Amino acid sequence: MTAVSHAGGGNRLIAFPSGRSVALYAAMGGFLGLIGPFGSYLNDGGPATRIVYWIGTSLLSCIAFDLLLRTIAPRARALPRWFTILMAVMLANLPLSVATRAAALLIWPQLAGIGWLQWYGQALLVSALYVATHLALSASRRPSPAQSIPLRLGHDVLCLQMEDHYVRVHGRDGSRLVHASLGRAAAELTGVEGMQVHRSWWVARDAVERVLEDNRTIRLRLRNGLEAPVGRTRIAALRAAGWL
Repeated sequence: MTAVSHAGGGNRLIAFPSGRSVALYAAMGGFLGLIGPFGSYLNDGGPATRIVYWIGTSLLSCIAFDLLLRTIAPRARALPRWFTILMAVMLANLPLSVATRAAALLIWPQLAGIGWLQWYGQALLVSALYVATHLALSASRRPSPAQSIPLRLGHDVLCLQMEDHYVRVHGRDGSRLVHASLGRAAAELTGVEGMQVHRSWWVARDAVERVLEDNRTIRLRLRNGLEAPVGRTRIAALRAAGWL
């Protein structure tokens, strides 16, 4: 997994599959093929067969985690990052266990004695290795955030989005992290009309393209494609200001 930023304050996930992620997963698959976990080093075919199997399993996991995270991330805005990742891994491993077990039985029919629950548990352990390795590498590569609103974005800001102890400043031509509170970052945007629409979001008024209402949930579709959630406590103020 690589970093996915979605329309949810503070819940920043790990956007993939990028080329780096594919290479990482392939490398981990090759490593697992060499060591032969869960007794797979005893299987027929030697290391070459194991390596091909584990690399294929790793790349399939990469794709499955990517698709599922892209699906659940916009629907899990209020959840902690760790819980969303855990939920994605557990759900993704349901079809992954079926696919990898079917592939393994084609190569090693003698594995038919391994039950579904045991296979699913082994898949979760392997996924934990994938996620832990990627999180560690992603953290080490995280760029140092800027300390103030970048000048080239400051005159053309669409919205501000909280990410842990940082604010992501979204402009028409990109985004950048700022080490500041949401209130402090918004205060720097003198001359830009906007409002805090959620505890984790500030939006410029001219950035709003459409108001989306689904039952009691309201979101603001912005010109860059992001959807900013509207907090329930902010609805009255936004209606009074003519936003809704």
